Amino acid sequence: MSNHLEKKVIIITGAASGFGHLVALKSLKLGARVVRCDINKNNLESSQSDFTEYKNDVLDYKADVADLKQMQSLVSHTIKKFGSVDILINNAGIMPLAFYKDHNEAYKDWERCIEINIKGVLNGIVSTYDTMISQGNGHIVNISSIYGNYPVAGAGVYGASKAAVNFLSESLRVETQGKIKVTNIKPTGVRGTNLGKGIINEDAIVGILGQNASSYIKKMDDFDHGKLPDHYSDHNNIEYYALSPEHLAEQIIYAINQPLGVAIADLTIRASGDEYIL
Repeated sequence: MSNHLEKKVIIITGAASGFGHLVALKSLKLGARVVRCDINKNNLESSQSDFTEYKNDVLDYKADVADLKQMQSLVSHTIKKFGSVDILINNAGIMPLAFYKDHNEAYKDWERCIEINIKGVLNGIVSTYDTMISQGNGHIVNISSIYGNYPVAGAGVYGASKAAVNFLSESLRVETQGKIKVTNIKPTGVRGTNLGKGIINEDAIVGILGQNASSYIKKMDDFDHGKLPDHYSDHNNIEYYALSPEHLAEQIIYAINQPLGVAIADLTIRASGDEYIL
């Protein structure tokens, strides 16, 4: 595959861990210049050793995506450092799954979910919009979810936030055709990231599994106890049941490593045997 990322300037939010960390590293290996944005300064600092050989091409910046002024400052610092913003990856997000009956425990996390998953994406868009339009081109990648496809029990607020991301992405694409490329990424469940730590009620995962809930939950339990047959964890097997963060990062790289005139507009990434019904 041709390399279209050489010298491109990429801002990645939520870049101190998980998908964002991997995409930053893979982009740098392809010759991009990367701004790693995260709200957690300690996580940014603790992961810096992975980027030592790229120190001239990476900038770490602490910012809360829910704060527009902080995002605007992020873009200003990026332009001052690298001269442009070619790609924005709105990756930061949280997943506070819970039922409505859990509102007393979940409400503050639901509010934060709306702030990060919806406002954060919007802030990223508007903070880079003028720069990309004045440059004559740009690319915005929004990380949505299959939860945004249809409402299910246990994901009312989280699913609504990802449905909003879908709307933000598609409306931006329609408004900026020929000016800004827009990619909407919809992962299924990806084990090995910190996203699951935000779940309020573990039973709330049932909504995305439907009739496959008992089978999938048993696989997770067997995996945690070292009892899951190897073929379920083998990505070369058709029954592979859960993506690794590496697989999602590779597909994000695929989406951004395209010629200027080619846009991967909407991309769902699944493990072939994931059992999710959305």
